[in-house]
Amino acid sequence: MNWTLEVVVVPVTDIDRAKAFYAQGLGFHVDHDLTVGGGRRLVQLTPPGSGCSIVLGPQPQHMPPGALQGVQLVVNDLRAAREELLARGVEAPEIQILGGPPRPATPEDDLNHVGFLFLQDPDGNGWAVQQITSRP
Repeated sequence: MNWTLEVVVVPVTDIDRAKAFYAQGLGFHVDHDLTVGGGRRLVQLTPPGSGCSIVLGPQPQHMPPGALQGVQLVVNDLRAAREELLARGVEAPEIQILGGPPRPATPEDDLNHVGFLFLQDPDGNGWAVQQITSRP
């Protein structure tokens, strides 16, 4: 039996601002933007190439905006991903090497499995982006 992760709810305060961040900033595809029961708005977006989407609103009571931390995206070229984010106006700090004491990456570093970029959406929800170019 396969168990697939399909949707992660991201708690936000302003759906339009969050939609812009994820669609224009991160390049996620907007799958749905609709009104559901009770007049609540639901926006579903999917990262390019992913089988898992995110949903913005309606928010669960126990997840205030900014509470989601540690969701991880994977790319095959972290340096190119960072440049793309910066070109889109996303605040993307320096790449970090994890796998020993954390440290900033140098141009000579092989980032496969150990290169990470950490960023936040406008509400403070925390995301990690990891480079994986091959798997054992």
